[in-house]
Amino acid sequence: MTDNPLTMQRALSDAHIAQLTDRIETAQTSATAIPKLTEDFPAMTLGDAYAVQLQLLRRWVAQGRRQVGWKAGLTSKAKMDQMGVRVPTVGFLLADFFRPENSVVATHDLVHPRVECEVAFVTRAELAGPDVTRAQVLAATDFVVPAIEVIDSRFAGFKFDLQSVVADNSSSARYVTGGRARLPADVDLATLGVVLEKNGEPVALGASTAVAGHPADAVALVVKVLHEIGERLPAGSFVMSGGITEAIAVQPGDHVCARFQELGSVGFRLG
Repeated sequence: MTDNPLTMQRALSDAHIAQLTDRIETAQTSATAIPKLTEDFPAMTLGDAYAVQLQLLRRWVAQGRRQVGWKAGLTSKAKMDQMGVRVPTVGFLLADFFRPENSVVATHDLVHPRVECEVAFVTRAELAGPDVTRAQVLAATDFVVPAIEVIDSRFAGFKFDLQSVVADNSSSARYVTGGRARLPADVDLATLGVVLEKNGEPVALGASTAVAGHPADAVALVVKVLHEIGERLPAGSFVMSGGITEAIAVQPGDHVCARFQELGSVGFRLG
C-alpha cells in the first residue's frame, strides 16, 4: 500500500464484499444502526469500501432505481485532516433521494439525520480523468442551485472510520434543492455566504470557500475519485459539492432553511 489514500487496492474477497454490501443495504433499508465495518474486517481498505458502495449502486440500479449523480463528502480541510485524506469521499445520488422544497421530509426511515448546506452543480458535458481543473468544471456546468443535504450515518453513535463511511455511501440519504438556478459565470462561487436556520434561529454560518477552497474544485476532486474507482461524471449529472457548514442534528417537527447569498433560500420540515 502506498501513501496515496486513493490507491484502490483490495484486501477482502468478493464474498466478503457481498457480505458487507448486504449489511449496509439492510442497515439503510431498515434504518438500523450497526457497528463500524472495520470491527469485523480490520484489514478493510478504501478500495474495499468503494467496492461495497459500487456493488450497492449496481444492486439498486438493477432493481429499477435511477442514479442522478454524485456527492462529495469530507470536503473541508479540517475533515480531510481528521480522516487523513487529501481528497473528499464520494457517494452516489439516486432520484428517489430527492425531496421537494417546502415538503415534509420523513425521518422514520433514517437513523441519525443531520443537515448541511451545499452548492449543487448540474453538468452539461462529461467530466473524466485525474486532472480536471476548476475551469473545466465551470465550463461543463449548466447551472448551480442551492441545496440542503440530509445525511444519515448508519453506524451506532454516529461513530465511524473512513472505510465504513465510504461503504455506507458517504452517509447519503436525502437532498432538497430550491432557490434560484444561476449560471456559474454570474455568481462568485468562491465567496458565497450562507446561513442555516433551524426553527427560525441561525444555527450555522459559512462561506463557500470552506468547500475545498472553491465548490468547483470540490467537483474536480469528485471527478478524480471517480477516475480512481473506474467511473466518469456524465453530462446531465447532479453533483453536490460538499457541506459549507457543519452538519446539524435534526428531529421530527424541526423546520430548516438555508439562505444563500446570490442563490436564494431552500427549506423544508422534518416529519
